[in-house]
Amino acid sequence: MTDNSGSPGTDAARLAALGYRQELRRSLGVLGNISMGFAVVSPVVGLYAVSQVGLSVAGGAWVWALPVCLLGQLLVVAVYSELASQWPLAGGAYQWSRRLAGPTFAWLTGWMWQFAVMFANTTVAYLASPWFFALFGLTPTPAGLVLVSAAFMLACALVNAYGINILRWFVSLGIAAEAVASVLVGLALLLFCRDHGFGLLTDLLDAPAHAGVSTWSAFLAVVAVGGWAFIGFDACVSTAEETKDAGRQVPRAMWWALLSVGVVVILNAVAVELAHPDPAAVVRGEDLDPVTTAVTAAFGGWSAKPFVVVVLVSFTACLMASQGGAARGLYSLARDGVFPLSAQVRKVNRHQAPIGGLVAATVISSAALPLGLKSAAMGSLITFGTAATFLPFLLLTVVSLNARLRGRWRPTGPVSYGRTGTLVNALAVVWTGLEVVNLCWPRAVLAPPGAPWYQVWAALLGVGVVTLLGVGYLLVRRPQRLMRGDAPERPGTDEPAPAVL
Repeated sequence: MTDNSGSPGTDAARLAALGYRQELRRSLGVLGNISMGFAVVSPVVGLYAVSQVGLSVAGGAWVWALPVCLLGQLLVVAVYSELASQWPLAGGAYQWSRRLAGPTFAWLTGWMWQFAVMFANTTVAYLASPWFFALFGLTPTPAGLVLVSAAFMLACALVNAYGINILRWFVSLGIAAEAVASVLVGLALLLFCRDHGFGLLTDLLDAPAHAGVSTWSAFLAVVAVGGWAFIGFDACVSTAEETKDAGRQVPRAMWWALLSVGVVVILNAVAVELAHPDPAAVVRGEDLDPVTTAVTAAFGGWSAKPFVVVVLVSFTACLMASQGGAARGLYSLARDGVFPLSAQVRKVNRHQAPIGGLVAATVISSAALPLGLKSAAMGSLITFGTAATFLPFLLLTVVSLNARLRGRWRPTGPVSYGRTGTLVNALAVVWTGLEVVNLCWPRAVLAPPGAPWYQVWAALLGVGVVTLLGVGYLLVRRPQRLMRGDAPERPGTDEPAPAVL
């Protein structure tokens, strides 16, 4: 890594040079920025999302998919680091694409990223609601889950509305509890509560045969869902305009957030598997919550309630941070006048929070919650959300590699990897491209037994529908004409190159 920062300047001056006024409160240090990324990636939320599917499809060997996914996502973080260092702006995917590829591509990238994040928030709120019922020993109903999810969404939005300092306090408290609990529980399970030897980590437990797929197909399926455990680091970028010395600190925060979460997720995945009393029961479909089973079997029934509290805290921190990121992404689009109802969406309240984006993000996320009245429909949304999150990764890595190879972009921020950056960028394109195809490939094995056809095809259908809606809005409203400074920048400068007609 080299330091090309040049002469120092204030963050506000740097933002002004990029064409924007400082409207959000710039008060986050690097630790505060790390907390945003850590909360959204969230080791507890990530592990819950993939452990049951992993064990049921690939048996004990499923954990080897996690290092593969982590290494792939580290390639993406390297590309994001150079981009965030040069252009430390909220709405990173949209802002960076605008400077590297032009307004039309940028708008579509921003559109897709926004809907991926907003529907991911729907998923997080819905997956958190059963734990509320578990805390009080209640039996959830479909309507009850939806109502609790909506209340959960609204409560997190109210915290976000009070600005970045209050958000940082809540998120930091949540991830402190989550990190301590995750690390302590993981180490205790691994060191003192193992029921199995390390040979289980290479034992398929006949899971592929039970699922009716080959070993290779099972591994690809687990890699597809395993990627979900390592997304969300771009929440660090969402708060770039509220972070001090953002060009240096945001890249550092992304690296620390992803690496720390990655280590904790892999530690706990291995620990849960080795401490589980009967992993084969997960393969047979008799245990749908292997994490809780492993914890309560190891520590006794008394641990169930405290563990539920930790899980709820983790989901709360995750939703708050992710909701804040979605609001700031909408704010970034709206201040350029390129999002529907931009005049309202771009508003900032007296706490210097993007209240317009927050309201819009909360309304859109909540509007999808009624899908929870039918589990197959919510399952489709979860599948779509995973694929839609990786598509902007692919689009951004492709456009940045293209700009490098054509000589239209040379990273000039404090973080630059030189010629190595081009190779890393190319590998990131390969990884994200394979993962998008892998996620969109229709697999009955990743859907519940007897799931309708649209849930099996949900990733491809969802990505297609959101893309078509975006293209339709482009053709009718032509928002790309409103973007400022949409020509690519000259290599080594922050000035736009002459437009090519």
